[in-house]
Amino acid sequence: MSDAEATLEAAPLQTHTQTQATHADLMALYRESRIGEVLAELDRDLIGLAAVKTRIREIAAHLLVERARETLGIASGAPTLHMCFSGNPGTGKTTVALRMAQVLHQLGYIRRNHLVSVTRDDLVGQYIGHTAPKTREVLKRAMGGVLFIDEAYYLYRPENERDYGQEAIEILLQTMENQRDDLVVILAGYESRMETFFHSNPGFRSRIAHHLVFPDYAPGELLQIAEHMLADMHYRFDDDARRAFEDYLAHRIRQPNFANARSVRNALDRARLRQANRLFEAAESGNGVADANALMQLDASDIRASRVFTDS
Repeated sequence: MSDAEATLEAAPLQTHTQTQATHADLMALYRESRIGEVLAELDRDLIGLAAVKTRIREIAAHLLVERARETLGIASGAPTLHMCFSGNPGTGKTTVALRMAQVLHQLGYIRRNHLVSVTRDDLVGQYIGHTAPKTREVLKRAMGGVLFIDEAYYLYRPENERDYGQEAIEILLQTMENQRDDLVVILAGYESRMETFFHSNPGFRSRIAHHLVFPDYAPGELLQIAEHMLADMHYRFDDDARRAFEDYLAHRIRQPNFANARSVRNALDRARLRQANRLFEAAESGNGVADANALMQLDASDIRASRVFTDS
């Protein structure tokens, strides 16, 4: 008899119940949670953002493993789930927050698949005694789900001695600590301003477990985003319009207040207005009939009429 066989023979036999108590089926938990569907939707709906998507998958995997550890009685306590999403406007922060709420709900870390999106104006009052009830009302609406605070740094205005933002901050910090099992807070805003905010409010930094940075989109990614948006609205570029939009992006990216996907959506909305006006003028001078192709297609003229070209 070999040493290995002797060891096995000497070891007490485990019952089926004991085996179950020492093993967790991660794939079964994964299938039951259906978070794979949410992650697939994230990949499908968001162009680029590879590093952000990887981080979301890592967070989801960690939370899934924590659920498995709970089933075996070896959990390390409720994980801290508050997050910071930093990046320029139009980089997908709100969309990712919505998907994150789905993941947290399907894994059982929040009671509701629910996201409440607010800004300073929703939390901070205009006079003494106004801020606390406003902030608590927002927290009450968000409880059991996710509270998304956009441009969170505006809560803190040290230059104004009579500003009431500090009162909202104190209530938020207390709730984030005392009710972290029933509320996840996601702070969002420009990266540099969020760093300044955390430096001035270390209580927030200590409560944030995950910091995700959302980079600006590359021109090719913005073109893909544009075509994705058009497809959702049953529009499309012809070849000349696609080249015109590439030129548009090359000019617009260099101009002030460029907001990534948000600016792309605004540009497409204006192009659709020009297309509608072009079709209507053609109808007035003709027989008034437009086929489906004409109604769906954006031409180069609809793009190049933008003042972005003349301003440049």
